Amino acid sequence: MNWLEVFDALERTAVGQAIRESLWLFPAIEAVHLLGLGLLGGSLLVVDLRLLGLGLRGRAPHLVLADARPWFLAALATMFATGIPLFLSEAIKCFYNYSFWVKMIALATGLVFTFAIKHPLVRRDPGRLLGAVLGLASLGVWFTVAAAGRWIGFSG
Repeated sequence: MNWLEVFDALERTAVGQAIRESLWLFPAIEAVHLLGLGLLGGSLLVVDLRLLGLGLRGRAPHLVLADARPWFLAALATMFATGIPLFLSEAIKCFYNYSFWVKMIALATGLVFTFAIKHPLVRRDPGRLLGAVLGLASLGVWFTVAAAGRWIGFSG
């Protein structure tokens, strides 16, 4: 079985078919997905801007991270809970869509970077220079996820 056959099978699932055949399911799920995106962006921005020295300077970065982390995790859960059904409704379109693959690669990169590098280093006080590098890298990778995700609807 090749990847195209896998994507075709995923699109033919009951969930994928139900969303495709419904007038309101896709836009309703997409609306919740976008709310999750806003929450994700906000939880990232508050930490990354602190690392860049542009916000919440009166609080240590690890404290800002501790406060933002539950929101970040809730946003990720929302994004996965809505993104997977959206994908199932148009898996073949995604297979042929360059922006989808960019988003998936950036998403995997963002998750690994965030949980394996950024969060552990922020908890140990990375200092100004490393903190700024972490903040810029985080903003770059997560902006790529969001921009590529948004571009999926305009391409392919």
